Amino acid sequence: MHEVIVKGILSANNGMNIYRGCTHGCIYCDSRSKCYQMNHDFEDIEVKVNAPELLEKSLSKKRKKCMISTGSMSDPYIPLEKELQYTRKCLEIIYKYSFGLAIQTKSDLILRDLDLLKGINERSKCVVQITMTTYDESLCKKIEPDVSTTRERFDVLKLMRDNGIPTVVWLSPILPFINDNEENIKGILDYCIEAEVKAILCFGMGMTLRAGNREYFYQKLDDLFPGLKERYIRKYADAYHVVSPRNKELMNIITVICKRNRILLGIDNVFEYIREFKARDEYEQLRLF
Repeated sequence: MHEVIVKGILSANNGMNIYRGCTHGCIYCDSRSKCYQMNHDFEDIEVKVNAPELLEKSLSKKRKKCMISTGSMSDPYIPLEKELQYTRKCLEIIYKYSFGLAIQTKSDLILRDLDLLKGINERSKCVVQITMTTYDESLCKKIEPDVSTTRERFDVLKLMRDNGIPTVVWLSPILPFINDNEENIKGILDYCIEAEVKAILCFGMGMTLRAGNREYFYQKLDDLFPGLKERYIRKYADAYHVVSPRNKELMNIITVICKRNRILLGIDNVFEYIREFKARDEYEQLRLF
């Protein structure tokens, strides 16, 4: 790891990344792409040591409350967070100023901060987003080797349910010829149903590949699935969007099951839900009608 002092922490859309880089080892990670202009090794985590200070300064001046999001580019619960606690410090500030939170992770380390997540949800709105790619635990350890397993993430979803915190599952990415099968999709959906997730965010059955993450992904295919890289090259060449041949079939399954179980689906609908801020008194007023 290395420490940096940054000039700002919130994006124009009120998103933040406290860390830059990751050690989860997911073979498909888009954040490795060269377009993000990371000037250090991906596993050499950049720690924005003044993130809490900047966040407090920004939130104390904001006239209108909103959702603060984190986790889109770098998981806020990488192993370093257990010791450094910068994510927790930022959650304390979000709670202090009664802003909402949309947080995304693959790690059950998030349970350490359940007290703050509950507090934020009681004052405004907290949405916990969990990425789930494969129902098969052994496959999970191959493609996401250094992070909580799918079963452990399922346990996180259930604990959030039991504490009244809404959840969204990112069913993404789906890797052609690896986890693009009916058994996998239905297994994840069964978890979602049992955990009573609010929504599923799915960008179709596929993934993205571009300079930086493509090379890493292909290297891992050679290590883990010999011969599969050549199949990718033959079918997709240098395509950015890599779509599973089973996309239509599997998306139909997702659509039917989500509708049957009243799980919100559709990219625009789900993002609208995640980004919508309501203070707790607004929720209470809605319950009266």
